[in-house]
Amino acid sequence: MNKKNVLLVVLVLICGFVIGRACSRPASQPSTIIHQPSSSVRFWTCSMHPQIHQPEPGQCPLCGMDLVPVSADSGENLDARELTLSHSARKLAGVELAPVERRFVSRDIRMVGKVEYDETRLSYLSAWVPGRIDRLFVDYTGVPVRKGDHMVQLYSPALVSAQEELIQAVRAVREQSADAAGFMKNSLEGNMLSAREKLSLLGLTDTQISEIEKSSSPSDEVTIYAPINGIVVHKNAVEGMYVDTGTRIYTVADISQLWIKLDAYESDLSWLRYGQNVSFETESYPGEPFTGVVSFIDPMLDSKTRTAKVRVIVPNSDGRLKPGMFVRAVVKSSLAKDGRVMNPDLAGKWISPMHPEVVKDGPGQCDVCGMDLVRAEELGFVTSDNMDAPIVIPATAPLITGKRAVVYVTTEKEGVFEGREIVLGPRAGDCFIVKSGLSEGELVVSHGNFKIDSAIQIMAGPSMMNPGRADHPGANPSKDAYVASVPEAFLSQLTAVVDAYINIGAALSSDDAKKAEIAAGSLLDALTHVDMSILKTDPHKLWMPLQTKIRNAAEVISDVTDIQSQREGFRSLSSAVTEAVQTFGTGKRSIYRAWCPMAFNNTGAHWLQNHEEVLNPYFGSSMLHCGEIQGQVDH
Repeated sequence: MNKKNVLLVVLVLICGFVIGRACSRPASQPSTIIHQPSSSVRFWTCSMHPQIHQPEPGQCPLCGMDLVPVSADSGENLDARELTLSHSARKLAGVELAPVERRFVSRDIRMVGKVEYDETRLSYLSAWVPGRIDRLFVDYTGVPVRKGDHMVQLYSPALVSAQEELIQAVRAVREQSADAAGFMKNSLEGNMLSAREKLSLLGLTDTQISEIEKSSSPSDEVTIYAPINGIVVHKNAVEGMYVDTGTRIYTVADISQLWIKLDAYESDLSWLRYGQNVSFETESYPGEPFTGVVSFIDPMLDSKTRTAKVRVIVPNSDGRLKPGMFVRAVVKSSLAKDGRVMNPDLAGKWISPMHPEVVKDGPGQCDVCGMDLVRAEELGFVTSDNMDAPIVIPATAPLITGKRAVVYVTTEKEGVFEGREIVLGPRAGDCFIVKSGLSEGELVVSHGNFKIDSAIQIMAGPSMMNPGRADHPGANPSKDAYVASVPEAFLSQLTAVVDAYINIGAALSSDDAKKAEIAAGSLLDALTHVDMSILKTDPHKLWMPLQTKIRNAAEVISDVTDIQSQREGFRSLSSAVTEAVQTFGTGKRSIYRAWCPMAFNNTGAHWLQNHEEVLNPYFGSSMLHCGEIQGQVDH
């Protein structure tokens, strides 16, 4: 090969190497390194872990993401809790705004309970005289009877004697002479009326008394009839049995109207009022709604379940509802700013304070009991104009950590967002009622608020979610934060609850919904063995609401089958268990608090675990190690 050919081969090899290097770099992927003059960079940080500050570019030691620069002039002329975002930055961060409104919002209050007899429609068939039961026409329970049906045939010497008195009195009136003195006629007729009244008081009907008057001799037996329409629910006697005055023979229940007794949680009582409409379904008729009216709300709260009984009156003319049925009920309630329930349908109406089904257009008396009707407003309803509407914001707007809630609002400066702490009222569907901190017409960030909060941290500003170490979600609470003098027995029982909670987190991090369900059942069982009676005064008061929160969240995980719903329940459970651990201690064990900023559409969520390796229960295997250990709770 001559020199010219050798040179050509070398040139081809060099060109191929250069072209190969160029082609090996994808044209569609820009470099992830942000070039910026070093003089304008204060430090390099991680967008997911803003606590990381590095003097040089590189990767985050926690998640491996490329660090981003923080400019020296970032945040110039802004308050510490403000952030400026350009239009493109807002679009990139997915920032959405929503107005602060004053309007009525509704909420569905869900309750469970059972169908029961209407106690006002129970009737007892009792013996009015002593005697012997010769025959029971209704010889088993469950038999439907109508008012006036024969029920019992009774022999009673007292009734025989009373019949004889009437027969003799009637005979004396008939046989008196026409010229008898007036006082004599009055006396005989008085004796006859007295004999009739005596038999009536002994339980005989007018028809029976008339038949006795027509006969010449008393009957050895008398028949007792049904006092009302209904169902025989108890049979208390048998044939041949001797009974005394007042002995109960049957219990008859009129089931054309029934009661439903529901359990309402303490947190839902502000939404419930006497006279509200209730819709419910039964297992027997799935998908078919029934309706009733709230007739009574128990003034006492069950100290164990933290629920109050709510009684609902339900018509049952077709007899399809049966006592003992399990029901799931819903009350749709609108709450005004002062805590009263809004119901425009009751505007100007008058209601019976004892029978809520009696509603009239004007004052008057109850058709059932005769009590004076009262205005709907006196029963806690709002029926006026929108002046009473509360201030509401979307449920996605506030960032909630423990007892604090913060929002980001727009300011007069273009593209500037300001963090503000607010006081929230109850949640109503997809909205929160705001008690203080916002004014009608302001604009709050409804989506992208967590990214704004993270950006402020990246700029080395104070996060509204983490204003200081005392409120830092990962900070170790001091021992002063725990309740002193908690008995060791209670702490041991609480430890079993925490262990079951940690097992739920482990199951979710392994994407095992079945194990999470089983662990939630174990938690509920452990919760029933926590003896709250050994706690006194303040510790007892602190434990009661925490117990309810833990139970409610664990029941969600135990009742659902899809893992995403379980993870949503685990977030609420984590909040309640964390508060319990920070209040009462960990039983001298190490418990670590972990935080994932990307959970639940970047709103973030924390959890507790008993090891330092991050195992994320909110993402499982898809992002198992996403997050960080923020602190250790030791006590």
